[in-house]
Amino acid sequence: MKLLLSLILFSLTFCFSAFGQDEPLTSTNKKAIKHFNEGKLAYQNHQDQEAIKAALLALKEDSLFMEAHFLLAQAYLQVDKFEGAITEFKKVIAINQNFSHLAYSVVGKLDLQQGHYDDGLIYLQQYANFGIGDATAKAETQLLIADCKFASNALKHPVPFIPQNMGSGVNTHYNEYFPTITADGSTLLFTRELRDSIYPEGNEDFFMSFKINGKWDEAFNLGRPLNTLQNEGAPTLSANGRLLIFAGCDRPDGFGSCDLYYSIRHGNQWSEARNLGPPVNTRNWESQPCLSTDSRTLYFVRGKETGAGVKKQDIYMTQLSDTGTWSVPVRLSDSINTPGREECPYIAADNQTLYFCSDGWPGMGGTDIFMSRRKPDGSWGTPKNLGYPINSSEDETGIIVDPNGKLAYYSSARAGGHGGLDLYQFELYDSARPAAVTYMKGKVFDAKTQKPLAANFSLIDLSNGSTIMQSTSMMVDGTFLVCIPLHKNYALNVSKKGYLFYSENFSIKDSNADRIHPYLINIPLQPIDTGAHIVLKNIFFPTNKFDLKPESQIELDKLVAFMQLNPTVKIELSGHTDNVGSPQSNLLLSKNRAKSVYDYLVAHTITADRLTYKGYGQTRPIAKNDTEEGRAQNRRTEMKIVAK
Repeated sequence: MKLLLSLILFSLTFCFSAFGQDEPLTSTNKKAIKHFNEGKLAYQNHQDQEAIKAALLALKEDSLFMEAHFLLAQAYLQVDKFEGAITEFKKVIAINQNFSHLAYSVVGKLDLQQGHYDDGLIYLQQYANFGIGDATAKAETQLLIADCKFASNALKHPVPFIPQNMGSGVNTHYNEYFPTITADGSTLLFTRELRDSIYPEGNEDFFMSFKINGKWDEAFNLGRPLNTLQNEGAPTLSANGRLLIFAGCDRPDGFGSCDLYYSIRHGNQWSEARNLGPPVNTRNWESQPCLSTDSRTLYFVRGKETGAGVKKQDIYMTQLSDTGTWSVPVRLSDSINTPGREECPYIAADNQTLYFCSDGWPGMGGTDIFMSRRKPDGSWGTPKNLGYPINSSEDETGIIVDPNGKLAYYSSARAGGHGGLDLYQFELYDSARPAAVTYMKGKVFDAKTQKPLAANFSLIDLSNGSTIMQSTSMMVDGTFLVCIPLHKNYALNVSKKGYLFYSENFSIKDSNADRIHPYLINIPLQPIDTGAHIVLKNIFFPTNKFDLKPESQIELDKLVAFMQLNPTVKIELSGHTDNVGSPQSNLLLSKNRAKSVYDYLVAHTITADRLTYKGYGQTRPIAKNDTEEGRAQNRRTEMKIVAK
């Protein structure tokens, strides 16, 4: 823990100042004093084991020799014998409660670090009562007190947590960490630290594994040009697995010590990594990126370089414009960031739930994992600690969550693994889960030539018209993957210049997350040719009426935009019904519905000479009328190009 490192540095200074005092020692035993002086010299020469032996000999001669207890505590710290250090510091306080007020802070911090929360609370509160230190030190003490109180209660109310090793396909005797996963949950990418005769000092490379029949297959090195002799770490994959952003440090083209880089997968080949550049990268430290599922928002950590390392680590976000440039990053508000460290941001597939690590909010000690939910106004709510035993007195390094919201993944060096850090998965308890999502994936192609197309996607909430997601299918093969949050109704629009747009709707407002299935669909786009036609799937009418429902406006506005973008195109609008009711009434209803769309377009700047409308009633079914699903398909509005 970095907290412990700062504690040791403080304690060394404290030790030397204490030994330098002119006051007589608390022992008059000559043998004890002799051993103590030998131990003090050994300690000053960084001979910690010799210092421990000498201090123990001194205490054997005089068990109340306070300075010898203090020396022993300091030496124990240097060799990571923290429990021994705690015991010895407490003996110092027991012998002389006024020896130093700072000793109470040292003991309290050590107790917290070792998970002795009730004891730590006692000593830290005693230290706070002394009222010493500047405002920063006092604030730190109050946070540590809050840590002890939170952790003591968390131990009494553990959350469900059963981590499972991800198996030999993923884990080895090397360290595996920083996982990232695609939106369909089938592709895992992570960092592995190779350490052997070729890389005696270690080298971080990216590895990938595919889930096959519910099991992670053997991971493989992504190879050149992505992996290099330099370290590659902290990756984030786009939802479709085609864009990778990661942290690279101390590179010739870097702007700071660590920068963000990106690589694009074409087929099975990754491109050479390129620096993301300003304004994302600066002379500061940028690392630990995370892409939203629509690939339009990037979260990352920025820290300031100091002589003592990276300080003031905060979470920032930047957004991708329609022109393909990233905006000037904005620091997340104080509802997320603190004066402490914030690390490892992860935005869930619902785009409403943010997970991150922090030592600035009350926790178990060190960095804990927290979650925050986005409020209706777009701001972030107060973070919630994920609780014990997900969090512990050690530093937690963050989690990612499967798009289904149930499985979480993280790295741990817990006993029983394959060696070093391994990747684990566990079922996230209900209240810590993001909103469930499903996904749609497939391919966009030219309906005539079958050529794959790069087309624009937008997913729109039908209840309020807000755009939930924007994305683009891949140019090389037309594939796409779009995340769809559950419990709402959506309009999907796919468009490309020179083609009729494609629309679809997803009525999953009342869907059960345990039974929802992904949408697998291929999308043929019709070139703008005479005779080409599409179904306008997001135009809605009440039963047996021709008044346009408010949620139809999304599709109608898309149609207006299409006509404005293609000013020479002329279209026919047609209405169709199922076979319920008389043919005469259905014919009239279909004509009136087509006219309602016609009237909307005319009212929104589209001239009447470019439009015709017609009702076909039940005469042109596209499905059988013997099921409700078939009848729903037959109740439709179409648009056909009659001239271009």
